[in-house]
Amino acid sequence: MALTGRTALLAALGSLPVGILAPSWTGMLAVNAPLSLAILCDYVMAAPVRKLQFTRSGDTTVRLGDGAVVQLTVTNPSRRRLRAHLRDAWPPSSWLPGTEQTASRQKLTVPAGERRALTTALRPTRRGDRHAARVTVRSYGPLGLAARQGNHTVPWTVRVLPPFTSRKHLPSRLARLRELDGRTSVLTRGDGTEFDSLREYVPGDDTRSIDWRATARRTTVAVRTWRPERDRHILIVLDTGRTSAGRVGDVPRLDAAMDATLLLTALASRAGDRVGLLAYDRRLRAHVQGRSAGDVLPAVVNALATVEPELVETDARGLAATALARAPRRSLLVLLTSLDAAPIEEGLLPVLPQLTQRHTVLVASVADPHTDRMAASRGTIDAVYEAAAATQAHTQRHRTADQLRRHGVTVVDATPENLAPALADAYLALKAAGRL
Repeated sequence: MALTGRTALLAALGSLPVGILAPSWTGMLAVNAPLSLAILCDYVMAAPVRKLQFTRSGDTTVRLGDGAVVQLTVTNPSRRRLRAHLRDAWPPSSWLPGTEQTASRQKLTVPAGERRALTTALRPTRRGDRHAARVTVRSYGPLGLAARQGNHTVPWTVRVLPPFTSRKHLPSRLARLRELDGRTSVLTRGDGTEFDSLREYVPGDDTRSIDWRATARRTTVAVRTWRPERDRHILIVLDTGRTSAGRVGDVPRLDAAMDATLLLTALASRAGDRVGLLAYDRRLRAHVQGRSAGDVLPAVVNALATVEPELVETDARGLAATALARAPRRSLLVLLTSLDAAPIEEGLLPVLPQLTQRHTVLVASVADPHTDRMAASRGTIDAVYEAAAATQAHTQRHRTADQLRRHGVTVVDATPENLAPALADAYLALKAAGRL
């Protein structure tokens, strides 16, 4: 049972004259006995809450930053009219800060034997699965003095997907891909390229591209043109260890790496390449492989939705072994990790020869733009020390990148806003050079 503010007000108003004029227990009983009887009658006449039936419908997925709508249908099977306040509880990260009170609480009236639908508008602030907690109903009697209250579990899950803000770069990269794709023929010969078409020889063409059989059937010399290979294998490996938890700007490094992963997946699948995904720290956190070009991007988005940074040191040997097991044939391995000196020198460099021997390796890392501002600061003693620290960090980062390049690794080091397009450009450059 729950008592309302109206009950407290009536009790106070009834007790005030008694307390002033004739204070006695008899007077208090004379006032509160009828009120107690009214409360009891009101409670009995309130619609029961345990018999209420609930069903849900609506959105099951939403991109981070967008809104989701979940409908809750309330059925009143009793013979009494339901006058209630309802709270549809979700985790705090399901709402924008300060909006939960208004978004989760609603009033409703359901006549006997009927149903009503309520709409709960969610706007999640974090990735992952958001599970409905419980529905709390407070059913009031016709006098508004007392209410029945009960909880119901009505399961529903809304998966919050990565926002994919870098998709704005996709049209320009697809235009460049079409230039490499045979619509504009590649005139230079390269290892690992596919035959596109025949054309007439012009001075300056590589004589190794001459097709002598076609020339014998024509009156002019014919040469082959080539296009970047299709149906190549790309394995994207996300390092979800402790370094991925560091925040750069407003987001963790892992979220920026995810955004770059989605752009590369969309671009490579349009290019006809096969894309796989691994998320790894000390064990496998997410895995996508063997999907068709039309299914791979939704599968990657769905797999990344629940991946969070783990505060453990990444097992580089385990990561390399897992990547080699998932990529049995020659592939492009894209490793999104940190360029910090210690994790690279102690973890990645010892196992790097195993990877570069069988695959083309590309390492992408999120750079912190704040260090650039620190390096340029002057004017005070603190600013000079900050500039020295930032310069030292840049030097170590460049030294680490040079170590990777000496092993034949392509390195992309860019700020969160530029990482996704820079990684896409590096992929296109490798494809144009016939290195995939």
